[in-house]
Amino acid sequence: MMRKGLIWVTLFTLLVVFFSACDLPFTTNILTGDQSNRAQTMLRGASASFDSIVVAPAWGHRTKTSGCQAQGPLQDTACTPGDIFPNLTTAQVCTPGYATSVRNVPVSLKNQVYASYGITRRAPGQYQIDHLVSLQLGGTNDISNLWPESATPVPGYHEKDKVENYLRDQVCSGKISLRDAQIQIATNWLQEYNRMPYKSSNNYDGPTD
Repeated sequence: MMRKGLIWVTLFTLLVVFFSACDLPFTTNILTGDQSNRAQTMLRGASASFDSIVVAPAWGHRTKTSGCQAQGPLQDTACTPGDIFPNLTTAQVCTPGYATSVRNVPVSLKNQVYASYGITRRAPGQYQIDHLVSLQLGGTNDISNLWPESATPVPGYHEKDKVENYLRDQVCSGKISLRDAQIQIATNWLQEYNRMPYKSSNNYDGPTD
């Protein structure tokens, strides 16, 4: 009896090894031809959609207060994540004169911003203490929304001013939501500049913030 049991165990083991080494039809032909191509297309589309999802910054939450380093034309997100008035409406930001009425960045705060980015010397016009989310898009005067943006190399703060004006026009014309505009400019204003039409025109020049 024991001998027969050993024989059956041996046969069973051999069968398992044999079938595991084979390319069985029911495992390899689940998706073939057009079905496989369609599945791959759907997966690529899902991946692209996932990549295009933009998450809002942690408004007003700084994780660094010194040693800040600008990333080319972009701010240090740890020092300048951006900050907004959460209950502000589109009607309010689109009211003429709104940005001027809320602007309040004293020299002492500007000096604090320069110090956090390690800037001790500067030439006139070299930098601008910029509102990452401009006042005209609902940004605040909090230090978490301020950074010393350079004029050069281009694109610099002059070009970002155009983005701010352009996005305000888009918001006030109902083409995009205020929230989307805030996230776009805080996340990567340069990306928005690169896809903005008529960058070289004067349509979007003028005072911002």
